[in-house]
Parts: sequence; structure tokens; C-alpha cells
Amino acid sequence: MSAAEEIKTYKNIPDVDGLPLLGNTLEMAKDPAALFLRAYRDYGPVYRVNVFGRKQIVIAGREAALFMSTKKGRESLRSREFWEPMREFYGASKMLTREDGEVHQRLRGVMRDGFSREAVRGRYHELAATIDDSISSKWKTGSEAPVVEAFQYMIVQELGEILTGSAPLEYVRDIRVNILYILNVLVTQVRPRFFLGLPEFKKANKRVEELSRDMIIEFKAHAEKGTLPNNLLGDIMRAHIEHPDLVPETDLSLLLTGPYVAGLDTVANTLAAAVYGILRTPGVLERVQKEADALMAKKTITEDDIRELIVIGGCIREAMRMWPIAVAQMRTATQDFEFEGYLIPENEKLYIGTSVSHFMEEYFPDPEVFDPDRYLDENAQHMQPGVYSPFGRGPHTCLGQNLAEVLMGMTIARLFHRLDMTLESEDYILKTKSFPTPGPAMDFKVKIKGERMPADKLIPEA
Repeated sequence: MSAAEEIKTYKNIPDVDGLPLLGNTLEMAKDPAALFLRAYRDYGPVYRVNVFGRKQIVIAGREAALFMSTKKGRESLRSREFWEPMREFYGASKMLTREDGEVHQRLRGVMRDGFSREAVRGRYHELAATIDDSISSKWKTGSEAPVVEAFQYMIVQELGEILTGSAPLEYVRDIRVNILYILNVLVTQVRPRFFLGLPEFKKANKRVEELSRDMIIEFKAHAEKGTLPNNLLGDIMRAHIEHPDLVPETDLSLLLTGPYVAGLDTVANTLAAAVYGILRTPGVLERVQKEADALMAKKTITEDDIRELIVIGGCIREAMRMWPIAVAQMRTATQDFEFEGYLIPENEKLYIGTSVSHFMEEYFPDPEVFDPDRYLDENAQHMQPGVYSPFGRGPHTCLGQNLAEVLMGMTIARLFHRLDMTLESEDYILKTKSFPTPGPAMDFKVKIKGERMPADKLIPEA
């Protein structure tokens, strides 16, 4: 340090008040977003929480979101430590979520096109047919559909058709169980390591290994025949062949099954939250149905049509605001750095609470109200710098956000065009879960009263 830095004084990082012994563990388990918001209100943008006996610094709010997008933020934070146990477990050399710097950028380059809107351009008729097929299986008239689970199957089917031409629906439960254990034990570490020895996980993990093995065999065969598809998985296999230092054999398993793992919980949770908001909020359902019917009446749907889903797009954005998947990001300080007058020590593990401002009336008036009109051009509340971070912030911002937005827009439009749905009761209040990814609880159900419109096929773009 320079002489000037040595004599500089910094604010003391406050400890968030909590229960004896337990600290903030129960609050974190119940609703991490509420804990981070309360602490921000009480202590400011820097504070320390005590969860499961581990004390960790949190930098939070609009200030943290803006910091992550700066050069100083990029240089001061890394991801490696939180994802290292998962990398070791799978025997991979690297992971997209773990890497930083040049390697991270190279991996993003390999996957960028496959995770973009281009992946579904000209294929909206196929996507509609896939959604219809899922509706006939998991959203039957007269039933009470388990929303999160039904969307998990739908998303795997959508991704499978886009990426491989077939959907591994028989593996959905195994992928879900695998995610639950891996994230809870190895990443967030809210469950002890011995959980990985439980029969439920061992069976699911064996099945996911089987899926990845079959996918590797399939795509190697494509490579030998010169028939690798121009999609995400084809791009990964081409990178393996052309740049084995970047994508070695040991990493193929995680990379090829990664899209299912990444999309299963995250997209399904957001869609489920959007369904709740649409059905629960007076006046919104009718507007969504009107917009969905107008879209499907076009018969041929283009990317521009999806971009013009103002009401449905607003509902999805509002679901991501009120029930964010990325409540906080986990990082380690690469060096001592100053943030808002506090000294953050090198190698300190941090939570970055970028979603705190989602719930602040200073930026989103009546933040507890589901309001898709917040995102209209004349309001644009989400465009205030640093206040809206549904896909995270910084170099690790969700690579698949553009593809996810297209899939979610088309899914909500087709679902509400096709089906007449209601909540279990008019006054139903959504229950949520916090781990492994935040979102609606698995027991959230809707009543399928009947079909509004038939499953008319869409016409491909010319």
C-alpha cells in the first residue's frame, strides 16, 4: 500500500442483527431477498451476515450493481471459489461459471450464438408445436397442473428440440434432483457433503451421466460424418475438435448437458411466477389473452413479432423483478478494494445483492404490486441505472438471456392462447422456495378449466 492508503480510515462493516447462535440463517432460508433488503435499509450498502455460522460480507443495492459493471468491479471480483467444488466433483478442467478473464470470454464466445435469439429464428412454428405437445401431456383439461414441474418438462422439451431434435423428457426428474443436490451441497453449501452419498442423488447423478454419455456419442458421430448441427451443442463439439485446450474431453459432459441444467429451474421458475402474476392481478389476464390471440392469428411468427409482445414481455420482466432468480451473486475479492467507503479485504468471499433495488419504492413505486406497465416506454422504471438486474451483473451476466426471453415470451403467449386457467382460489398467495434457486414452490398448481383455442399449426417463415 502507498503511504496515503495506509493512513486512510474506512467505515466499520456492521454485523446484521440476528438470532443467538443462528444469526441470519432462518431469514436466509426463508427469503434471502427480504434479508438483503432489510439489511440494506438498516445498515447501508455494505454489511456482514451470519449464515450457518459463516460470516460473509454483502455489498448490495444499486451501488453494487453499478460497481460490478465497472473496470474496477471486473478487476476486483472473481467467481472461482464458489464453483470449484462442482468442477472437482465432475473432474472437469474448467466451467463457464467458474472462469474469469480471457478463458471465460473464450468460452462465452463458443456458446454465444447458440444461446442467442438466432437459435430459434425461423423456428417459431416448431416451438409452438413443442409447447402444444407439452400442453397435451402436462396441462390436461380438468386437472390441477403442478406449474413449476410442468414448465420444467416443457423447457427441457423446447431446449431438446432446438438443440438436438429430440427431448430427453425421461431424464427431467433426474436433472432436477441432480441440480438440487449439487447446488445445495457444492455451490451454496447449505447442505452437508454427505448428502451426495444419499441414494436419491446417486441414482439421479448416474442417470445424468448416462444422458451426457449418450449425447457425447451422438455428437461425436455427427462430427465424424461432417453433420454437426449449427446450434449450441454443435458449436461446443466443434470447439472441442478445433481447440481441445479450451474444450477438452473431460469438459464435454458438463458442457453438453449444461443447457438443460441452466434452463430447467431458472426459466421454469420465472414462467411459473409470471403465470401467478397474470392470474392473480385484476385486468392483466384479459390483456395477455388479447395479445396472445393476436400473435397466434398471424399464423407465421417472426422475431419482430416476439419483440412486440408488450404486455407479455412486461409480465415476464415483472416476474423477474418480484421473484428474481439471481437474488445475489457470489464472488471473491481478488484484491483489497474500496466500496462506498468500506475496505473489502482480498480473498474475502462476498454476496453481491444486485436485486435489492427491485423491491425499493424509490425505483419501483408500490414494489409489491405486479405491474407489467412499469416497462412501457413512457415509464421505463427498469431503465434507471443499476436498479434492475434480473440476469445478474458484470462479466458473468447470463449468457442465455436473449434466448430465454424468446422462449418465455412464446411459451406464455401460446399457453394463454390455448388454455383457460385459474388459480386454486381467488385469494391464493404464492408460496416460494429459496434453494437451490429462488422461485415458486413446487406445490403451486393451477386449475385447467378447458381449452380456449385449438392447437392450430403455425406456418414456417418463407
